Amino acid sequence: MQLGDILVGRGLVNAADIEAALARQLTEGGRLGDNLIAMGLLTAEQLAEVMNTAPAVPANLEETGISPRSLLNLMLKFMLIEGCETVLDLAERLKLPRRGVQQLIDDAVQQRLIQAVGAAPGGLALSIRHALSETGRGAAKEALDQNLYLGPAPVNLQAYQDQVLGQRISNEQLDADALRQGFAGLVVPEHYIRKLLPAVNAGRSVLLFGPPGNGKTTLATRISTIFKDVVYIPYALEIGGQIIRIFDPSLHKPAVTQAAAAAAAAPAGIGLHRETFDQRWVACKRPVVVTGGEMTLDMLDLQHSVETKFYDAPLHLKALNGMLLIDDFGRQKFKPDELLNRMIVPMENQVDYFKLITGTTFSLPFDVLMIFSTNLQPADLMEAAFLRRMQYKIKLFEPTREEYRQIFDGVAKSRALTLSDDVFDFVVERLRGGGFGLAYYQPRFICDQVVEACKCFNMPPELTEELVAEALSNLYFDIEDVSGAAAPQRLVAAA
Repeated sequence: MQLGDILVGRGLVNAADIEAALARQLTEGGRLGDNLIAMGLLTAEQLAEVMNTAPAVPANLEETGISPRSLLNLMLKFMLIEGCETVLDLAERLKLPRRGVQQLIDDAVQQRLIQAVGAAPGGLALSIRHALSETGRGAAKEALDQNLYLGPAPVNLQAYQDQVLGQRISNEQLDADALRQGFAGLVVPEHYIRKLLPAVNAGRSVLLFGPPGNGKTTLATRISTIFKDVVYIPYALEIGGQIIRIFDPSLHKPAVTQAAAAAAAAPAGIGLHRETFDQRWVACKRPVVVTGGEMTLDMLDLQHSVETKFYDAPLHLKALNGMLLIDDFGRQKFKPDELLNRMIVPMENQVDYFKLITGTTFSLPFDVLMIFSTNLQPADLMEAAFLRRMQYKIKLFEPTREEYRQIFDGVAKSRALTLSDDVFDFVVERLRGGGFGLAYYQPRFICDQVVEACKCFNMPPELTEELVAEALSNLYFDIEDVSGAAAPQRLVAAA
């Protein structure tokens, strides 16, 4: 991950700024950051903040924080399983600096675990090929007996703890305008903004509750898109010789830009100075983990595989420095109190404790914006003591008639439909008269149903009382149907 990717990911510059600075770098020299400052695109303070947050490249094996023997074992496994032969190949797999990999190779040669077998095309020193000796093959198999982890070199516990603390979600203080911009395209009442902003900036626990279909999940997921900071997530963590895999490509989204692709495609040897960071970490957007009724309590435990002999991180650990949304809270197979009992210490003390199968225990800072979303009554979900510990409790109501009209107009326009006053009044009367009330999700459902019906019967898209009544009968099976036979007859005639 290059400096330009980080700066763009944090919204400090854009891809065009990076390209302009790289062009200046070709003629003026210097580092990318210095060129951005010289062009007035970045301040020295902004650059220093980014550089201080990023994990520094280890200057030698000692600075990796991992024992040379563990790194050597990992290198031998790559040579045995994937047939890696050169410093370049191994540096790419291990995500270690080439000089560190060369040190590992020198140590392995001295121990007669590997031997040089010639040079790859090009004849460079870094392209000298090495192969495992018989002793080395035995050592690699012993390493595989310990665990089957085959990936980038891990980081140590202290480095991970420090990194989590240095990139807390509360470091990124939003203002009301940023929240409004993040909710663009949604109808969000101003009193929601006033309640949500302190909760998001605190980065603690939030309970969203209210009738179903009124935007709890939508608001929560939109909040996750507002954060701009880049956070660094390690591929793996080593504690007492045990490996825990942290990075999950299905949850962690690298902050990669087009500028990175352009840099990767640049001709070799042009001499550009680009600041790089410890490649054992992935620069990502703040993670967003969403789970619902499928959640089980063991998802919050370290998952040790007896086959691979290493661990997969639990759900909330993967959400560190980001957001964990527990949707449909109260619909899981376990009791809500069981989840709260497990999470009460992390939520209150902002630290969580884990135990390895070896008996070793360790702690990690708990920096997660936890959002519980439910359409059940909070008093039915948890005891008063638990409810008191929820830092922020925000009730979402059904929209007012004016808000509902604004939502309906926006949805209809996006589908090339026109909403007349008569049809709108018809919908509101039918819903309220049937005791269903208004909900944020209804206009989208109604419009989609109408568009689909019009397509099926070769009709121009149009919101009519007949078509809307049919949509409502699909939305609520027990709603009063006053459309009679008029709509089907009309559809057949139109067909």
